[in-house]
Amino acid sequence: MALKRNFQSLDTFSMSSMTDVIFLLLIFFMVTSTIIFPSAIDVNLPQSSEQSSDKPLTEVYIDADSKYYIVVDRNDSVDITNTAPREVALEQLRAELSAIHAADSTRGVALYADSLVDYGKVVDILDMAARNNMRMVLATKAKSLN
Repeated sequence: MALKRNFQSLDTFSMSSMTDVIFLLLIFFMVTSTIIFPSAIDVNLPQSSEQSSDKPLTEVYIDADSKYYIVVDRNDSVDITNTAPREVALEQLRAELSAIHAADSTRGVALYADSLVDYGKVVDILDMAARNNMRMVLATKAKSLN
């Protein structure tokens, strides 16, 4: 006895499952790209054609309102574990940079200064780092080639 098959092959291909996968990937990349935001402080950096490959563990920010912020990455050799940017006064910043240098003399510091900040404030921070024999990197954004 021969069995008959009751189905017919379709000549078309359904793209509905493929569009579901594409939308899920789109949502995934949108969510993960918002998580990978490099800075919580809005600083409009000046442009430069030179970029440093060093990744300093300590970051000092000066925003457009001339407020100082410090961010210290976690590192086993330093007893400071605060990774959230927090506002500090100039004297407090000076004390914290001295403490960081005392704990780890090879640690670098990145300075993110808004392009509207008075040049004297930037020089004060650079001078503060030089007095403590710290390596300081002045952060800039890449210059457009136009």
